[in-house]
Amino acid sequence: MREQFTTNAINLKSYSISESDKIILMYSKEKGLIKGVAKGIKKITSKLGGRMDMLVANKMMLNKGKNLDTICQAEALNTFFNLRSDMNKLFYAMYCSEIVSNFGTENDPNSEEIYNLFYTFLEQISKASRKEQAMLSVLRFQLKIMDITGYSLELKDCVKCLKEPNSEEIYFSIEQGGILCKECAQDICKKVKIPNKIKEFLNTLLEEDFNVHTKYDDLATEKICDICINLLKNYIEYYSPKKFKTTQILESIR
Repeated sequence: MREQFTTNAINLKSYSISESDKIILMYSKEKGLIKGVAKGIKKITSKLGGRMDMLVANKMMLNKGKNLDTICQAEALNTFFNLRSDMNKLFYAMYCSEIVSNFGTENDPNSEEIYNLFYTFLEQISKASRKEQAMLSVLRFQLKIMDITGYSLELKDCVKCLKEPNSEEIYFSIEQGGILCKECAQDICKKVKIPNKIKEFLNTLLEEDFNVHTKYDDLATEKICDICINLLKNYIEYYSPKKFKTTQILESIR
């Protein structure tokens, strides 16, 4: 008898392998990245149906296989329905799902933390009533998942001298992994100057819990959020072990 296991998982993407079957890539709460065969999923009579759609959270039952597991049952926990009625929200969610796919691993030691973060992000962006709210959710997610996966940004003190910048002239370096003061930035070729308010904004989002309402939830504009999302997108792409396919989508909704 095949070994079975259950786990909560969010669908990231799918691949067709036959006229009726698909492989579903998921991020699970207990095991990190997992792949499961959804047999007969393309048939009208399939019991799995829409529960195998992208960005649906399910309680899954799978049969353990030698190379691939087989999906036996799926009980929808959250379809994040409102994502699908707003193309901006959907594109942002697709981008963040690729971050999970690129940085997540099988048997990920951070699986529960990443799963909970991704679930919370999808829930918040789904409920966002304004574009700025959706963008703030993306920013929080970008910062938090980099922190969890070991690529956290230093946004308070200069990464070289380890002192808080004493002037308004601040720089951001992807290669150095954070901000630089005016003096230390002189020796760094690849850097971008950022306003102090951007530094304060991002550092607040990084330090506060995901669900904490900050002053920036009321003050942040689309323009500021867009600048920050793009800044972090470049940082994440630089350290990603895989090439991104969805970043062009972000350009289309700027």
